[in-house]
Amino acid sequence: MNPFQSVYQLIGEEKIKELTAYFYQEVAENQNLRRLYPEKDLAPAERRLFLFLLQVFGGPQTYSEERGHPRLRKRHFNWQIDAKMRDHWLNAMFTALDKIEPEQNVKELMMGYFIKVANHMINHE
Repeated sequence: MNPFQSVYQLIGEEKIKELTAYFYQEVAENQNLRRLYPEKDLAPAERRLFLFLLQVFGGPQTYSEERGHPRLRKRHFNWQIDAKMRDHWLNAMFTALDKIEPEQNVKELMMGYFIKVANHMINHE
């Protein structure tokens, strides 16, 4: 079992939903991140991230059922993601993570996942 998949059991669906909502509050306030979303309404993007995180962290597989394999790098290739953009994204996610106040071991597990994925998304120097 992927170690990240235990997160769902440890914090539950509601905390993952809160994390996603807090993250998109940060996106709305961060000019660099907000410009990646041309649509006014962030709710569809928030829902996609919520379903993705549920799946990654061991919950229902709704994301794959609705959208197919995540293929994260391919889905994000339309945007230039450099180290600065990665840092904006990680800062927003870590701020959101602090707001849900998970236990330290869960927080470290989630942070490790987010760092790994954010580094993988870099496609531009």
